[in-house]
Amino acid sequence: MSTHAFVEMRTYTLVPGKTAAYFALYEREGLAVQREHLGEMFGYYATEIGHANTVVHMWRYDSWDDRIRRRTGLKDDPRWQAYLAQMLPLLVDQDVKILLPAPFFTLPAR
Repeated sequence: MSTHAFVEMRTYTLVPGKTAAYFALYEREGLAVQREHLGEMFGYYATEIGHANTVVHMWRYDSWDDRIRRRTGLKDDPRWQAYLAQMLPLLVDQDVKILLPAPFFTLPAR
């Protein structure tokens, strides 16, 4: 895995009609905890056209080791576990991709 900065893109398919409930729960109980552990959010979106009931969020990491350390801290946080217990019933599918910058693109400095 690259030792250079990269972006992780997570795509969630939600139970139809539950996007607003997902965002409300995330903003209320997940966002602050996730930012505390993962750091820089690179984007958080809902689809308007295309695959319905889809949320895409992206997080920047400085290296693979940085990602492992940050995601382990998040996974081990009891506040995150409590959030997941409420969020998982809203989730149908999850897809995770690691996006490496093209040779001509540099991720902005932190």
